[in-house]
Amino acid sequence: MPDLHALYRDLHQHPELSLQEFRTAAVLADELRPLGYEVTTEVGGTGVVGVLRNGEGPIVMLRADIDALPVQEATGLPYASTARATTVDGEDVPVAHACGHDMHATCLIGAAAELVRTREEWAGTLLVVFQPAEELGQGARNMVDDGMFDRFGTPEVVLAQHVGPLPAGMIAHGSGPVLAASDSVRVTLFGRGGHGSAPESAVDPVLMAAHTVVRLQGIVAREISPAERAVVTVGRLQAGTKENVIPETAEIGVNIRTFNEHVRGIVRAAVERIARAEAAASGAPREPEFDWYDGTPVLVSDPEATTRTMAAFAEHFGMHNLIPGAVVNASEDVGVFGTAAGVPTVFWFLGGTDLSTREPGQPVAMNHSPEYAPDVEPTLSTGVDALVVAARTWLR
Repeated sequence: MPDLHALYRDLHQHPELSLQEFRTAAVLADELRPLGYEVTTEVGGTGVVGVLRNGEGPIVMLRADIDALPVQEATGLPYASTARATTVDGEDVPVAHACGHDMHATCLIGAAAELVRTREEWAGTLLVVFQPAEELGQGARNMVDDGMFDRFGTPEVVLAQHVGPLPAGMIAHGSGPVLAASDSVRVTLFGRGGHGSAPESAVDPVLMAAHTVVRLQGIVAREISPAERAVVTVGRLQAGTKENVIPETAEIGVNIRTFNEHVRGIVRAAVERIARAEAAASGAPREPEFDWYDGTPVLVSDPEATTRTMAAFAEHFGMHNLIPGAVVNASEDVGVFGTAAGVPTVFWFLGGTDLSTREPGQPVAMNHSPEYAPDVEPTLSTGVDALVVAARTWLR
């Protein structure tokens, strides 16, 4: 475990943005090679795949994501990140592992080592996958499109976990849809620029955008059944350069979370309909433009495969350490692997908060917060055990 602790601190101190995980991939590949894995790098960009063949038996895939976020870390940890990077848009940003992917990667290295150490007790082939660009919803698709299953074999099951602000040592799980589909769209609204003192000579895209933002909030409340789950968030509104200049355009960034394709289609269509209607009501010189990106499908944890895996968890960790029924509005693209391979995906949540170190009433930071970082132990030990137990459940 001391070696894993050092690896975790190293990954935490050196986070890299999606599609830029070059150092991270090299470090992880170097950890796998001495263990006896056949290691291939640059799969789907910066992905790493390790293969361990151990006699006749099924192929079992363990996956961890490895990218970080453009967040300024504020944890105060002695190994906190001070890294900065340049985005694809040329913007200089701080970078931090504010979602716990460094913990995922470290747990997978630990599990890979433990499964080598106990290889006389199981048979089959391990497919250890370190996936880039999860935060963009692109990494799994990139690896699949790079022929991952043709090159390394099709697994019988895809197994993955995600750390979160649950009590450390606990595992939360769901059956069926457990994480939402995610869609993001850049909406560009077009006006006619002019002087702030003469608004009658212009078409104000800022006012147009403001009306659009307010109206978008009615989609979930008035167009989606209360029996369904959906979220519409406007996370960005950008327009203009000076307070007395009416700009030519305004841009809105919208994110959508849904749990089935029917609702997903309703919400997407409503966003475009509302933006077009507000532009028409404002007398816009042209219709809005819509740039849809970062689409991630609903993550389904296969019911039968989840039951089998959780039975093994109950035996190993005890039923008192399992939390059933977890459904979260966040998104994950690991399900792309299972869908592409035509095999079940099993996904669970790993507790990362040691409540014994918290003052009563002290708030617990959520993933993506500048203050988020899992407590190293017992999170790391539990995460390693979970991956090992899950893999052995499916290996011979």
